[in-house]
Amino acid sequence: MLDEKTIAVIKSTVPVLEVHGTAITTRFYERMFTSHPELLNIFNHANQKQGRQQTALANAVYAAAQHIDQLESILPAVKRIAHKHRSLGIRPEHYPIVGQHLLAAIQEVLGDAATEEILEAWAAAYGVIASVFISVEADMYKESEEQAGGWGDFRPFIVKRKERESEVITSFYLVPQDGGQLAAFEPGQYVSIKLAIPGEANTHIRQYSLSDAPAKPYYRISVKREEAVGDRPAGKVSVFLHQQVEEGDVLMLSAPAGDFTLDQKDDKPVVLLSGGVGLTPMISMLNTLADSGTDRAVTFIHAAQHGDVHAMRGHVEDVVRSNPRFSVYWCYERPTERDRREAAFHKEGFVDLEWLIHTAGNRESSFYFCGPTPFMKKVRDSLLAWGVEDKNIHYEFFGPAGSL
Repeated sequence: MLDEKTIAVIKSTVPVLEVHGTAITTRFYERMFTSHPELLNIFNHANQKQGRQQTALANAVYAAAQHIDQLESILPAVKRIAHKHRSLGIRPEHYPIVGQHLLAAIQEVLGDAATEEILEAWAAAYGVIASVFISVEADMYKESEEQAGGWGDFRPFIVKRKERESEVITSFYLVPQDGGQLAAFEPGQYVSIKLAIPGEANTHIRQYSLSDAPAKPYYRISVKREEAVGDRPAGKVSVFLHQQVEEGDVLMLSAPAGDFTLDQKDDKPVVLLSGGVGLTPMISMLNTLADSGTDRAVTFIHAAQHGDVHAMRGHVEDVVRSNPRFSVYWCYERPTERDRREAAFHKEGFVDLEWLIHTAGNRESSFYFCGPTPFMKKVRDSLLAWGVEDKNIHYEFFGPAGSL
């Protein structure tokens, strides 16, 4: 536990972290990777280059400082990060490395403002925060390894089937190479894929949502091929999976992880909203609800640029036809002439509050959504404007957690 003086010192640094947080975390990663290049085998290089990881860490440090006297209030955020850490293979021995370079970065960026008192307080605070993460992650590793079909770290899976879903999304059906049992998972969870790409100095790890219901004889991931856009290069992992990985190849997978999951004990109507490849966890939830024989009303709303990049449309429509209480709506930002000719969509443009009210119908529903950050911000703002209670709003970021 931290004493009152240490807590007061940490809280006094909150305004400084608000201004200099990203500069501190940027310098932190530079220092850490220079001293420990082996950690480049764990961290997402693309998120580093785009500054997403630095911003996410800065937000986490800022939140920890704000709530240092009531860390239990940020436990949900801790668990969300811990799920990601477990899927990446973060271990207790990594935490002293992080602490050393985080404190050094604070000292470098703040200069004389980083007094000995401040550095000692942050060293104590980091020790407490790290112990919370280590404890939570230890429980997650134990649960993952001890469950039926479970495992620790990474396990080899064979690509049993590869199926093109749209111009940009391909599904991979994965089965254990050892022929053993599959661990159960909750609809909405993800797995990490670890790849050694020829010509690359480091391994690459990416998280992909499981895109089918549990209790199948396979895991399925559905991957969008990320092309180069402006200054953003093409996605190394997604392009490799699309262009180089074939049926019969072996991929290394973590056990399923993640806290963005469908509450199957809930009896409220459920609305599943997605944008682009954000439909992957929604398909898992939809299939789970259909397999369960639920009597809940289920509304599936998906936004895509146009029909050529719209994945799994036929499957969703088949599920809806087979379940009288299910309904589906499509929103296309830029419909093609064929989309117009075939009346393939319900709304042109973007999801907005008026259309959301028209399609979802009941603001007492449970809402789950995933997609690009601007899409999610628009959906969340619309739901709150409609009067939907925050407890009924659930969403997932792909990559480091952001802010809506």
